[in-house]
Amino acid sequence: MQPKVGKPEPGEQRRRILRWLYLPWTWLVFIPYLAVSTIIFGTLAFLTSLVSKKLSFHCGTAWAWLLCRMNFNWVQVKGRQHVKKGQSYIIMSNHQSHFDILAFYGHWGWQFRWVMKQELRKVPGLGYGCASVGHIFIDRSNREKAIASLRAAKPLLAGGISVMFFPEGTRSRDGRMRAFKKGGFMMALDLNLPILPVTIRGSRHVLPGKKLKLLPGLIRIHIHEPIDVSTYGHEKRDELIQDVRTVIASKLSPWERGEE
Repeated sequence: MQPKVGKPEPGEQRRRILRWLYLPWTWLVFIPYLAVSTIIFGTLAFLTSLVSKKLSFHCGTAWAWLLCRMNFNWVQVKGRQHVKKGQSYIIMSNHQSHFDILAFYGHWGWQFRWVMKQELRKVPGLGYGCASVGHIFIDRSNREKAIASLRAAKPLLAGGISVMFFPEGTRSRDGRMRAFKKGGFMMALDLNLPILPVTIRGSRHVLPGKKLKLLPGLIRIHIHEPIDVSTYGHEKRDELIQDVRTVIASKLSPWERGEE
């Protein structure tokens, strides 16, 4: 279900003004730091991956954590008690902003691998850094190649390493949750791995979709109870998708759910 097209979110006019006032910090400090740190930590990830991919993963954690601090972001994580140590999950989250990636990567604390669009492999520093860690690149323009990439990634999910999907496929332009795609759900069903629903809020205020105008702010990450996919099976895939979407939406506002 696609969200309704309606009036702007409350408070958006005030945030637009604040973003213009914050623009000098964005362009004179944050953007140069982003460029330099991406190359540095990407190189470190590559070098440490020669010893251990698990070790190189923490280069990305440090990179993301420092970028959040550089933009004066406070990240709050709730629900960690739902995660069982040593268990691999298919993590599913809504996607409001590029800062979803930085907030989660920098503050999650456990090993996981992203499912990323193929185009990011070409970004200097980021591309070879993510490839070295073992993050999964997929070609979203070619369904067969995308499925093949996911199947090839199955051996990675061992010893408590999870994989994270944004099932909307791309970030929302206005913060309202979009319809979910089925790729991650098929992987969960094929591997019989529990789905760990995650709700991220506040990131769209930090960095709206399709814009490069930042604001400091609070980003909330809520970890829900895992969902056992064995109670569904492939024949109830659509029901599984809807149930996961409902759980993630439960911590969003009516506006973010597209109900206003």
